[in-house]
Amino acid sequence: MVEERKPVTVYDLVQMKQRGERIVVLTCYDALFARLLDASGVDILLVGDSVNQVLAGAETTLSATLDQMIYHTKIVRRGAERAMVVCDMPFLTYQVSPAEAIKNCGRVMAETGCHSVKLEGGRPLAATVRALVDVGIPVMGHLGLTPQSVHALGGYRVQGRDEKTAERLKDDAKALEDAGAFAIVLELVPAPLASQITKALTIPTIGIGAGPACDGQVLVLHDMLGLNDRFGAKFVKRYAALAEEVREAVQLYAAEVREGRYPGPEHSFPK
Repeated sequence: MVEERKPVTVYDLVQMKQRGERIVVLTCYDALFARLLDASGVDILLVGDSVNQVLAGAETTLSATLDQMIYHTKIVRRGAERAMVVCDMPFLTYQVSPAEAIKNCGRVMAETGCHSVKLEGGRPLAATVRALVDVGIPVMGHLGLTPQSVHALGGYRVQGRDEKTAERLKDDAKALEDAGAFAIVLELVPAPLASQITKALTIPTIGIGAGPACDGQVLVLHDMLGLNDRFGAKFVKRYAALAEEVREAVQLYAAEVREGRYPGPEHSFPK
């Protein structure tokens, strides 16, 4: 008998927090990796606007487009059976007005089949989150280091180290929960502060550089696999060194082609 793999829902995530079960999240940008991650038990596939840096080679996420995010989310959704698929909404697709956010987020949901969207920002965005939730669009929040605000924040720095900023982050987290967000990503937040926020909320927190007390953890897939070996950060643990394996495999392939060793008889059709 084949075991049924029920899709992860917003309700499941809240129940996981209540039971103390950690939520596993990874970024994903294509159907092949989506199938691999889904089969490996990842709970949430985040189609991050980090795709603009990781795959498109941009310096920041700011130039990611709505069409770009729709394309990648659509193909990730094709490879996902159990995992929840969350689409990062790109810069200026939701900040202009709640009506604009509903239009763009609705388009993402309709065209990709994803399960929810992710928005960066705190209390100033609460009305937009509420408007989206009211029309049936699940929203994941994002606080701390918000990459779309990297220039306003003065670079990629830990947020919430001083008392004033820490209190604001606590207030932002509560505002997002009250507005109906089902989870919040905490990025580059001191571990004690992330722990306080996590304990104060009934919805899950997903940490990235925010310590072990969060209800779940997320990493960029290519960083975790060691494919993006030019990037290093204190919070990233590499579980493989695939960049070196790729280089070695390609060098071997190139040598065999140049030396006439590939293709061999076993790779050829006699007639």
